[in-house]
Amino acid sequence: MLRRLRVSLRQLGNQMARRPDLLCGAIVLGCLFIVTIKFTCSRAKNVVAPARPPRRFFSPDAPVVDLFLGQLDQVDRLRSAAEISLVFFYAPWCAHSIATREEVQQVARKLSKEVLFVAVNCWWNQGKCRKNQNFYQYPVIHLFYRRFGPIEYKGPFMAAYVEKFIRRLITPLTYLPSQAMLQDFLSYHEPGVVGYFEFNASPQPPGYMVFLTSALQALKRDFQGVVRFGVVTSKPVAEAISVHEDGTVYMHRHFNTSLIFPRAERNFTPENICSWAYENRESVLQWLRPHGAKSRLLEQELSKGPALLAFLPFDPLAPHQPLVRQIAEVALQYHACNHSEGVEQDGMGQSQGTQNSVTPCCNTVVLPHWNAISRMHNVCELCLKESVGLRSSAIRTVRCPFHHMGAALESFHLMRRTFAQLMMHGATCSNAVASYSPFSRYSACCKTLELPSPPPPQTQDSGVPSDTEPSHQGLTGLRCRTNKTLRFYLLDSHLHWKLAVRLGAPRADGPRLFLTIVNLPEETHYISDLNDTLGDTLEHFIQNFSVPYSPLTRHLVGTLVPKSPTSLIREVTTASFLSTVMDPQKDVLLFYYTHWCGFCTVLNHVLIQLAQLFRGNEKFTVARVNVAQNDLPWEFMVDHFPVFLLFPRDRKHLSVKFPDDLPVTLPNLVRFLLRHASDVPRRSGWAGADRGGLLEVELRRLRQEVEALRRAREQLSQQLSQLWQEKRRLALHARGLESHNAELRERGRHLEELYREKNRQLLDAAGKLQALADASQNLITENALLKVLMASMREEVALEPRVDNGTPKRAKHDLSTQGDS
Repeated sequence: MLRRLRVSLRQLGNQMARRPDLLCGAIVLGCLFIVTIKFTCSRAKNVVAPARPPRRFFSPDAPVVDLFLGQLDQVDRLRSAAEISLVFFYAPWCAHSIATREEVQQVARKLSKEVLFVAVNCWWNQGKCRKNQNFYQYPVIHLFYRRFGPIEYKGPFMAAYVEKFIRRLITPLTYLPSQAMLQDFLSYHEPGVVGYFEFNASPQPPGYMVFLTSALQALKRDFQGVVRFGVVTSKPVAEAISVHEDGTVYMHRHFNTSLIFPRAERNFTPENICSWAYENRESVLQWLRPHGAKSRLLEQELSKGPALLAFLPFDPLAPHQPLVRQIAEVALQYHACNHSEGVEQDGMGQSQGTQNSVTPCCNTVVLPHWNAISRMHNVCELCLKESVGLRSSAIRTVRCPFHHMGAALESFHLMRRTFAQLMMHGATCSNAVASYSPFSRYSACCKTLELPSPPPPQTQDSGVPSDTEPSHQGLTGLRCRTNKTLRFYLLDSHLHWKLAVRLGAPRADGPRLFLTIVNLPEETHYISDLNDTLGDTLEHFIQNFSVPYSPLTRHLVGTLVPKSPTSLIREVTTASFLSTVMDPQKDVLLFYYTHWCGFCTVLNHVLIQLAQLFRGNEKFTVARVNVAQNDLPWEFMVDHFPVFLLFPRDRKHLSVKFPDDLPVTLPNLVRFLLRHASDVPRRSGWAGADRGGLLEVELRRLRQEVEALRRAREQLSQQLSQLWQEKRRLALHARGLESHNAELRERGRHLEELYREKNRQLLDAAGKLQALADASQNLITENALLKVLMASMREEVALEPRVDNGTPKRAKHDLSTQGDS
């Protein structure tokens, strides 16, 4: 291939050498081609109109430095002179940026003396912000604490929430000068991390800035500030939590042993302190803040198990939160499981392990399914007590390893008689060998636990107790005594009231307090009516949910009213399901469908024909229900769509399903109804017909319809044939017209050429005629001169007799000769 290419190039070079004019022509054509392309491209750039220059985004009177040209380099210069700074990146066209602008201006007017507010236009294509930053959404808020940052704010873009986050950034550490303030700080449901630093020796003790930076790292990791950081400078206050050494970081926990940061195992860095706090924190009450867009936040949390969602009107700037306090107290009481006897209390009420006693780790297990005892006694507590092995420390976490617990379970599940002894309120113990070491043995004891008895039946689902019942009975440590462990979540009703309405909250009322328990794995949820105080209502709501036979009723969500209650097909909703389908006076054929099911839409015409067939019959109803928008009791649900169910009027409990292997056609549905209905539904004209007659009439009508459709098809075929013939004739005619048009165009071109030729000939003739005209004009002029000369000569001849005597003959002869000429 290369050899052929070389030969071709050599031949081309020889031809160019023999014909230099060809080479020059190629060079000229190439230059012209390049000039043409350059000219065309230069003209194409002018087609796009330049962008309009940006304008100021914030109001001029707002204390916000608006860098609307995207001057990102000025942000560092402005930020270096401020203690706390907020940078607001926006796009002028973004609706979220426009809505957040008012909120940021409101916060800036309140905190302008403490915080520097800077806004940067990151959409201007000529600005440095657009070139250096790659944001996937707008707006974006970054905060800086001196040189630390950026801390991205990921909360709601509302003035109260932004201000609360800024104030937390201004004071990342809570100063605890007394034991009372320390007690209040540690009694809150959120985890608390306390650092002890003595400021007497030096103005800035070693490790203090690291601890301060760890608090900032926590805000950067979680904008909600789940883990709170406090600082103690007094030694007596630090001794209240058994902290004696300067620079100690202490983490308080309500249910497990409190911890001290292990400096011997981890480096004392902000990242390690922050990660250590989040790894060992206790989550009792958690805030949920779905941002409204597509997200799996709710699914990830609700899929963990039953969840109690508390919607409450929340003000982030309020100094006290009584509603949150009450819910937190209930949650702490619910999670407060009983500690073992070998655990003693310290000065702050926190359990600590002792050196002499060994703390067993316990877990709640379920008895095997083959146990014939009642469900009331299917829970036992399995505890593992270490005999040899690890040493216990003053402050450590007691946890049950999964492999140890598995070995104990295998030991207990070997014989059935073990569980017969358990039912008699006895205790059964066994020895389990650790799977990783044959020298470590654990004593496992299992006993049945008394589950909380259900309160007396109530008229409302909330289960509010009577006045004689103690308010705290059965709630303490309920988490460890039931298989329905609840997770507690808080949501701001001002932000998420639409979600509360979808879960059953009143639509008419505005954002207010609303309680619901959602069990996503079982696809059930319950709501509570606040007929008493929040604490009592919440406690008994949890107790009613936790008992084996819960008195709570599953809440069903559905549309309010049927779309068209007087239509041919009855539209069933959650509220009207029982009254319509369970009507003892009617046979009801119910059609299950969803708006996203394509097969359901195809069957609508069959359902309409069936309803028209039995129109006027008062003992038969054709109904349908959209199960995607209406929840139904479990006994009336189906596993796929579409489905037809028949509920006969005299045996509603024996509903019949239309066979899946039969095609859904009108004759099949009629046969299905005739076979399973309580009585044959008849129209007014079929009063005397039997079942076979009804079917024959219907089949005859269907045959007539099929025959009519066949005739219509034949007519349509004939019309289509005629149209096809007409189309073919028009195509032939069009082809003839095209050929005739081509001939006319050819004759037109010939006539045009003939016209040009005749025009040229006429122009030549006109030129010759003009030359002849000019020559004739010259002749006329000469003729006129001759006439004048002849006239003068005639006058002379007339005068000749007078001078005849004195004139010689020769002169006369000359005159006569001139006159002849």
